[in-house]
Amino acid sequence: MRIVHLGLGNFFRAHQAWYTDNAPDAAGWGIAAFAGRSRGPADALAPQDGLYTLVARAPDCDRFRVVSSVSAVHGADEQDAWLGYWSDRAVAVATLTVTEAGYLRGTDGGLDQQDAGVRADLTALRADRGGPVRTAPGRVVAGLRARRATGAGPMTLLPCDNLPENGAALRRVVLELADLVEPELAGWIAEQIAFGTTMVDRITPATTEADRVAVQAATGLADAAPVGTEPFAEWVIAGEFPAGRPAWEDAGAHLVGDVRPFEQRKLWLLNGAHSLLAYAGSVAGHRTVADAIADPRLRQRVDLWWTEAARYLALPPDEVAGYRRALLGRFGNPRIEHLLAQIAADGSQKLPARVAPVLRAECAAGRVPLGAATTVAGWVLHLRGGGAPVADARPDQVAELARGSLADTVHAVLAWLVPGWERHQPLVDAVLDAAAALNRRAA
Repeated sequence: MRIVHLGLGNFFRAHQAWYTDNAPDAAGWGIAAFAGRSRGPADALAPQDGLYTLVARAPDCDRFRVVSSVSAVHGADEQDAWLGYWSDRAVAVATLTVTEAGYLRGTDGGLDQQDAGVRADLTALRADRGGPVRTAPGRVVAGLRARRATGAGPMTLLPCDNLPENGAALRRVVLELADLVEPELAGWIAEQIAFGTTMVDRITPATTEADRVAVQAATGLADAAPVGTEPFAEWVIAGEFPAGRPAWEDAGAHLVGDVRPFEQRKLWLLNGAHSLLAYAGSVAGHRTVADAIADPRLRQRVDLWWTEAARYLALPPDEVAGYRRALLGRFGNPRIEHLLAQIAADGSQKLPARVAPVLRAECAAGRVPLGAATTVAGWVLHLRGGGAPVADARPDQVAELARGSLADTVHAVLAWLVPGWERHQPLVDAVLDAAAALNRRAA
C-alpha cells in the first residue's frame, strides 16, 4: 500500500478510489482505507477483499465496473494498523473524506479547542504515544508523530472535502493540534509534510438495497457494498508530492497551480444549489434533488442563485454557462436518488462556504440576492422544524438560532452567517418573504 485514506464512504469509493483504479500505474498504488467512525463499511468490504461494484447511472442505462484499488480495509478502531501505515516510507499520500464537519474548525477557521472530541484526543496524545484518538485531526497528528519517530520521510496530505482551500484548512488544524501536543512535532510537520488542495465533484447518494439487487441482477455478484453514482466526475488538484503519487491526470484529473476558480464554481453553483434545494425543496415536500429541480418555482430560484454567484467566478462566462447547463442535466437525472435530507445535514458547516461569500458580496454591491435569500429562508424553516430533520455538527448552536419568532430566527441566522447584514432591512425582508412563500407551498 502506498496511499492511506480516512473516510471509507461512498464518495471516496466513487471518486479517489475510482481515479486511482483508472490510473495507468494503479497496480503500484494500493489504498489502505479506514472507516471514519465505525466498523460498518470495513465489515462489508473486508469479506470482498476491498472489491466493490461502481454503478454509473446515466439517464438511460447503468454501467457496472468492479473497482480494485482498495487493497485493505480497516475499522475506525484499528489504531495500530493506522500508525503502521504512517510509519511506512512506502506510503506517499494520505487522503481524507471526512465531511466539512470532520475538520473540527472553530468560527475563526482554526481548530475548535472547545470540542469534546478534540479535548479527548489532546489528552490521549499527550499521555500515550499510541493513542487511541478519534477525531480526524487527532488521527492525522498521531499518524504524523509515528512517521516522524520512524524517520519515514515526507509525504502529502490531500483533503477531498467541500471546504474552500481545503489544504490550508487541514494544515491549520493539524499544526494547531500538533503544537498543543508537542511543539517540535508541529515544526517537523511544517517542514516535512506537504498539504495539497483539491476540488472534488461527483454526485454520489447513499447505497440502497435496490443498488445491491441491481448489481446482482446485472453481474451475478452478491456485492454487500456497491456504490451508485453519476457518470460525471471531476477532480482538480494543486500541490507538491515529494514522495510521489499515482498518474491521476491520465485518469482524467486536472493538475493546476490554483484550485480556487474551480473550487468556487463547484461550491457555489453545484453545492450552493444543492443546499437551496435541500432546504427549500424539503420544506415544499420534495424528497430528492431530481424531484426538487423539476419544480418550476424552485428551478427559478436556482437560476437566480446561479446568476448571483456567477458574477464572482473568475472563469470565462461561456464555461460557467456550460457548467450550469450540465448541472441541470445532472440534477434532473431520475436514476440518481440523491436525498435532500442527506444534503441538508450539517448546514452550519456548509452554508458559510456555499452561500455566505456571494450573499455578502451581493449586498455590498447594493443588490438583494433573491436566490441566496431563498436558501437562507429554507435553512431558517429547517432549523424551526420544517422539511428534512435537523442533523447538525453543532446541534446546540443551531438550536439557539431557532429560538423566538420567525423574524428572530431570520435575524439570528443572518447575524451568524453574514455578521452585520442582519441590520440590512431589504435583505431581512427578502428572507422573510421567501420563508412566507415556502410556508404557503408547504401548507
